[in-house]
Amino acid sequence: MLFPYTYVPHQMEKMQVFIDFIFHEVWCKAPTSGEYSLDLFVPNPELHEVMTAFHYNDSIGAEFFSGHVERIYSLFSALTATQIDQFQQWYQGNNDLEKVCANDPVTHLARYTDIAVNHEGLAAELGTFFKGLYSQSLLSLAALRDKIGKIDDHYQTFVQTNKAGKCPFCGIGDIKGTHHSKREAYDHYLPKALYPFNSINFRNLAPTCHECNSTYKLKKDPARNPAGRRKAFYPFASVTYTIDIQVALQHFNIARLKPDEVQMQFGPAAVTEEIETWKDVYGIEERYKAKFCGENDGRYWLIQVLDEWEDGRNPGDFLATLQRQAKRQPYAECNFLKKPFIEACQRLGLFSDYRQLSEALELATLESV
Repeated sequence: MLFPYTYVPHQMEKMQVFIDFIFHEVWCKAPTSGEYSLDLFVPNPELHEVMTAFHYNDSIGAEFFSGHVERIYSLFSALTATQIDQFQQWYQGNNDLEKVCANDPVTHLARYTDIAVNHEGLAAELGTFFKGLYSQSLLSLAALRDKIGKIDDHYQTFVQTNKAGKCPFCGIGDIKGTHHSKREAYDHYLPKALYPFNSINFRNLAPTCHECNSTYKLKKDPARNPAGRRKAFYPFASVTYTIDIQVALQHFNIARLKPDEVQMQFGPAAVTEEIETWKDVYGIEERYKAKFCGENDGRYWLIQVLDEWEDGRNPGDFLATLQRQAKRQPYAECNFLKKPFIEACQRLGLFSDYRQLSEALELATLESV
């Protein structure tokens, strides 16, 4: 992850507070609380109002929510104290995203498949419930919306603080901001298809560009790979690292440059494991190398150098200006990628001869026609 988001408190957080109450004060106390009733929610007056309204509302969203809360209560009623304790540890672990990302060894992280080992029916009910919490048919119901607000309002509040305008997961895609009437999708960082308990936790919800969310990440799991648990960048980290990218090219024939002829190194070493997870989940090297080898990016950047050269400005001056721009505005015009690419071209001697660069770019243009 190139940079973290700043977490922005909002009324929408109340939905997770409601879920916390339902889990700890209703479900986990089911073995000793007797039959299910609306009285179970009285200690939380706002939630009690919502549950009462849903009880007398036959809409799909209301029936979905109240029906699943009751069915899961019934399944929790049969659990032992030891099993309840295990579920509480799972719930706490799945919602402590910062510790999950740090791969804290004492944090209990549970997937639906882990729960299903001993509680297949309960895992299925929890899956349907938590995957459906994020649906508009539920969040738009007046009885709930009046308590928690609107997600579109959360987004506008969020982008008033997070103004970069670029996706922090790739640095390439734009993120719609305050001047847009539409918004980006919120990615469930720990995928809601894999993990229960955190599908409406806004520390697990991060606006993400379409390419990152819907093309590359999909249901990939930042917390695990086939080898087991792993570290990942936490989207709302308070400690930040500047990701250093170094590029090396095998040759300077830009007309024939292929992705496998580009080597990339990422730093700093302090977050090597997080970087490897980031690269895996978001297809980072493939996407960055594609830009270096494309005529609208890598080749165009060289045309810019050539144009400056023709205007009497040498490549060294161009690179010095680019280095300053990359420091001040790394994500404008992909400066964070443009800089290491131009530096790699310079090391190959591509800027030692104007005629050589001009002919290489002319050949590249002809071969692309």
